[in-house]
Amino acid sequence: MNLIHKIEHWGDAHHPQWIDYLRIALGVVIFAKGVSFVNHRDVVQHMMEQSSFHLSSWGAVHYVVFTHLVGGLFLILGFQTRLASLLLFPVLVGAVFLVNITNGFSYLNSELWLSIVVCCLLIFFMVMGSGKYSLDQMMNKPGYKRDI
Repeated sequence: MNLIHKIEHWGDAHHPQWIDYLRIALGVVIFAKGVSFVNHRDVVQHMMEQSSFHLSSWGAVHYVVFTHLVGGLFLILGFQTRLASLLLFPVLVGAVFLVNITNGFSYLNSELWLSIVVCCLLIFFMVMGSGKYSLDQMMNKPGYKRDI
């Protein structure tokens, strides 16, 4: 077994139930942030223009919104959790280092701290996977025919 399979096996074997609730809560937070981005597209565009990296293209904005909505939904359902976490990770790294850090490391900068916590949890779920209460687990049960 290579390293990725070993990490995946360890994550599947050591998965308490409360981690599933944490995954669902993380998915709800990310999905809600995506809905907020949809409702305030101009604010997101302005925020990306003010960042030090100058991601002002609409493609970047659409990628951020799409990954928040779809990735959040995938995390809530427990469907392809590792893939959703992997796709959301660059967006959150950009949020931490390019957008939110411009306001400083003050304890009042709640967006920065939320982005750091979510980024750490995404790394955690890349290793741990989706867990017992997920679509991935339901599709691995006997009797479910998966076309590969």
